Amino acid sequence: MTDIALVTCAKLPPHERDDAPLVAALLARGATVHQPVWDDEAVDWSRFDLAVIRTTWDYWHRRDDFVRWAERVEAQTPLCNPARVVRWNTSKAYLRELEAAGVRTVPTTWVTPGARLDLATWFEAVEGVARGFIKPLVGANAHATTRFTRDTIAEAQAALDAQLDAGHDMMVQPYRAAVETHGEFSAIFFDGSFSHGVQKIPQPGDYRVQDDWGATDRRWTPTDAQRAEAERAIHAAEAALDARLLYARADFLPGPDGLEMNELELVEPSLFLRGDMEAADRLARAILDRIATHDDHRSARS
Repeated sequence: MTDIALVTCAKLPPHERDDAPLVAALLARGATVHQPVWDDEAVDWSRFDLAVIRTTWDYWHRRDDFVRWAERVEAQTPLCNPARVVRWNTSKAYLRELEAAGVRTVPTTWVTPGARLDLATWFEAVEGVARGFIKPLVGANAHATTRFTRDTIAEAQAALDAQLDAGHDMMVQPYRAAVETHGEFSAIFFDGSFSHGVQKIPQPGDYRVQDDWGATDRRWTPTDAQRAEAERAIHAAEAALDARLLYARADFLPGPDGLEMNELELVEPSLFLRGDMEAADRLARAILDRIATHDDHRSARS
């Protein structure tokens, strides 16, 4: 019997249904599926053949605790993606490494607590920018994000300063207004191979592409060049971490010269499996292959 943990959190939004096809695909292949809560102290993680981080969507409130949890679990059973990926990917500072590796990202000014960025000066220094965007390095679901114009600098400056005073690292970027009409584009990979693409479209006038804010989604097929850009980011991450990624979601925004990477989600992204049993089955196979590979390595060492 193969016991698989699809790790979740205590309170999921009522609309969450993305992993249902994955559960069905694993059950169809003879696995036993559990969905333990990551911070439940009563869970014996050693009982599982593999723990797969899935809908742990409250981690960002306690990021350090979450990283330590991943390290503890990994000492007891194989974890995907590994703990070092969790540490690296739960702060958006990783985008600096991807940019250095040649991945086209949204241009970013990085601001640390104790420093102050004058947004009026920033506007003057960044050529051709009509609006700006502020977000934290650690966060989810558009929390503490702010879009602003020259006319709303005072409010944006207050919001930025409040986050810095609270000890949060922040990012300031040009606002890519095309997100309001074209949304965000995601290329999803399992074990390094492209599985499917999704276009997430916000409500009219909004920039938030999450289900919680009423966004919709539809299938999207990236061009060869767009897929190669996503692959470049994934390969750069794997090289930096010396880790093979079970899953990865590369998110892009429409920029003035083409798509720009917004995030590379390696910890608990929605994989948009809903209604797509073929994609779910691809991930189920990848999960079971991981267990078989681990068992082979364990047998070889014994």
